[in-house]
Amino acid sequence: MISLVVRLDVIPERREEFLEAITANAASTFADEPGCLRFDVCRSQSDPDHFVLYEIYRDEAALAAHREAPHFGRWREAVARTVVPGSQVNTITELVVAHRETDKAEVAS
Repeated sequence: MISLVVRLDVIPERREEFLEAITANAASTFADEPGCLRFDVCRSQSDPDHFVLYEIYRDEAALAAHREAPHFGRWREAVARTVVPGSQVNTITELVVAHRETDKAEVAS
């Protein structure tokens, strides 16, 4: 499994537009892409304009399909209007261990 962690800062005056766009993108990703296993949007407790997105995809092909989806194009347009230029950092990793409420621990193979 592949995890994508995205850190970014939002232009304060554009926060509501950003939240609408990321909510739509996350919902479409999770609903329309069978390779997306998780899509979380988190906001810093100390900085309301700093966000972290945590996404899990079945494999590299699923992540590539995500980037080709029509809703991803709309998301990129929203990023151009709402995100502080140069603040976005994407980190792609392999998921090694996952914990869920129903499991003590799940080790990804």
